[in-house]
Amino acid sequence: MKSKKTLMFLAAATGMLLFCLGSANAAPEVPDVIMMPGTQPQEVTLEAPGRCLNCHSGYADPAIQEEQTTPGGGWMGSAMGNAGRDPIFWATLAIAEQDFDGAGDLCIRCHSVGGWVGGRSTPTDGSGLQAADDNGIDCDLCHQMTNPDVSEHIGVMVDPFIANQGDSLDPLLAGEGYYGSGMYVLLNDLGKLGPYSENDAVARHRMAQSEFHRDPDFCGTCHDVSNSAVGQLAANAGALNGAPAVIRSGALGYPLDPNATLNDPNTLDGMAAFNNPPYAYGIVERTFSEYKASPLSTTLVDDFVNLPADLQDQRGSLYAAYMASTNNNRGTANYAAAPEQRYFSCQTCHVKATTGYGCDKNNAPLRDDLPMHDMTGGNYWVYPLIQHQDQAGTLRLGDGLTAEQIAAMDAGTARAGQHLTQAGTLDVVGNTVRLTNMTGHKLISGYPEGRRMWLNVKWYDASNNLVREDGAYGSLGVTFQYPDPVTGNTVTFSPQSILDLSGTNTKIYEVHPAITQDWAATLVAALNHANTPVGFDRITGAVTKTIGDLAAQAAGTYEKSFHFVLNNYVADDNRIPPYLMSYDEAKKRNALPVPDSQYGNPGAGGAYQHWDDIALNPPVDAVYADLTLYYQGTSWEYTQFLWLANTTPAGAFLADEGVNFLDAWVKTGMVPPYVMATATWGAPPTCTPVTEGPFGDATCADGIDNDCDGLIDADDPDCQQTTMDCSVYTNRTDCRDAGCDWVNRTDTCVNP
Repeated sequence: MKSKKTLMFLAAATGMLLFCLGSANAAPEVPDVIMMPGTQPQEVTLEAPGRCLNCHSGYADPAIQEEQTTPGGGWMGSAMGNAGRDPIFWATLAIAEQDFDGAGDLCIRCHSVGGWVGGRSTPTDGSGLQAADDNGIDCDLCHQMTNPDVSEHIGVMVDPFIANQGDSLDPLLAGEGYYGSGMYVLLNDLGKLGPYSENDAVARHRMAQSEFHRDPDFCGTCHDVSNSAVGQLAANAGALNGAPAVIRSGALGYPLDPNATLNDPNTLDGMAAFNNPPYAYGIVERTFSEYKASPLSTTLVDDFVNLPADLQDQRGSLYAAYMASTNNNRGTANYAAAPEQRYFSCQTCHVKATTGYGCDKNNAPLRDDLPMHDMTGGNYWVYPLIQHQDQAGTLRLGDGLTAEQIAAMDAGTARAGQHLTQAGTLDVVGNTVRLTNMTGHKLISGYPEGRRMWLNVKWYDASNNLVREDGAYGSLGVTFQYPDPVTGNTVTFSPQSILDLSGTNTKIYEVHPAITQDWAATLVAALNHANTPVGFDRITGAVTKTIGDLAAQAAGTYEKSFHFVLNNYVADDNRIPPYLMSYDEAKKRNALPVPDSQYGNPGAGGAYQHWDDIALNPPVDAVYADLTLYYQGTSWEYTQFLWLANTTPAGAFLADEGVNFLDAWVKTGMVPPYVMATATWGAPPTCTPVTEGPFGDATCADGIDNDCDGLIDADDPDCQQTTMDCSVYTNRTDCRDAGCDWVNRTDTCVNP
């Protein structure tokens, strides 16, 4: 085996790739550049979640706990427990397979762990997955996971797939573990692993204590995501400018190199994924690294009272985690059983402490620090899409949802909304509004494509008239059509989005991945991507630029892109850093803001601000404004891309996933923006009510809300002409005075 210290980065080799990869959109084997360390398929076995749910769900006593606080109840309503059903996973997988044959394995290893571990990730379009692979992150994935640094239990890792920097199973030599991209290390030998000891549990199955399960590195296994292919093949390894050099050979591996042998250990041992922590290359997501770069990762929850006052705000997530961990401030936040110390870990916020029983056994202990297995984040929108596709018959895996599953998903939707309202606070001082990040990672974080947060400001004058709206969201005023996936009938819709994406007064927080010109040239020469669209016009649907066009641009240029498998650059990232995020640590981990001069411009040795001060620009006649912080999980722009970019041949396994996702997006409300926080600027004018109306009175034509009911003139029912009953008048004079018509022939009064 090669020594990792002697491997060289051959820039020339990776910059002049001359290979050819087929376009079958379903690789029969996983390409070498997609392979990553850790336990490999069919090296361990995972039990189906149903075995766990027999004892760990369906037993909640309402007087003690809700069903969603049982391990199984929380998991069924989690995004992780439904990752295999996730419609956007399937739509994105289709594009990934088009872009780089075999790349789907990167997606399947996290979205269908049971299928991946069971050896069903090939073909890499997911067509080999079985019905039982539907849930995604199964119970056994977490409860058989070990620390890749082998500091506790030693999981299954066969050379060259050893997932630590020392390339060793010796705890003294292993060094830093590789946490990210689903490089999980699993172990069957000890039964179920968890935080409790044999003396503190009543399990009816084999079990062993694992301190790793309370360590934030545990969650890093999936929540730093890197692209191993870009890390190995792109000239910049998909890292930020100025990041530490990536150790890698110049090998292409099988099948890119026609002379290579599939999974040759000598070839794999030289690749980027086998020589560097996942955060070093191929940026996709850096949620875990953002968190690790903040001192919150080493702050005890009991030290919450020593945090800055703004982070102790009762509106925020850190306060919520503190209260849950201390059982509503009645004691220490530490765990009841060793290891006791509780930090502001991923688990503290996303697997929060609750009171209840962990299983249905009569002698199960009642715990006040029972970890709620919901893993809730901000995904408020996926469950309605899953349920729509289930009803429509377009759900790729996991259809036939039960009432129990639907109830769990609905509870998950509500929890996600609550999390979003705790993620940030808005406070207005003068003509400045401060948005404070109340989380342990960037605000916002996670999968970059389509996610965004923005500030909406509605300005009003003294008469309560809307003067201007900044960050307005609504119909784009155009229509698109697609064939209904079920009936085939034409569906016409008008997409909704932020109306002015680049306006002077529009403030949007997001990250924009991109493809560089030199990498585009390689993609054209090596993967026949000359005609692949980089993006589409959101109004017309026309292709804005192809990868061939980008390849022909000037050196050093780039184009923003939704091709997550091909992206090798971060064009901009203005998401708000967490508390005191270290510049140096974030640089090492490729988690800096882009440009890195934002949020206080700390530079080397410094730390970022965890807030953003936004200068407001009130119109001259505005007297007050309503401010709303919105979050949207998947935008029209990304949905359109997944739809229009899907050119998989008709009849192929993933051919319809773009339109299937579009249909679910349209018919469930277009992933409506969620209100995270609100604030006000100025003060609405006071109103002293006076009589308005009746119809015909001057108060009904003066443009003033006289009676302070929010309705003006003809819009106010008090000013609207009511239908009269003219038949009550019995003589000509009264009839005509009332505006009615007198009929001489019958001597009756009728309505005009």
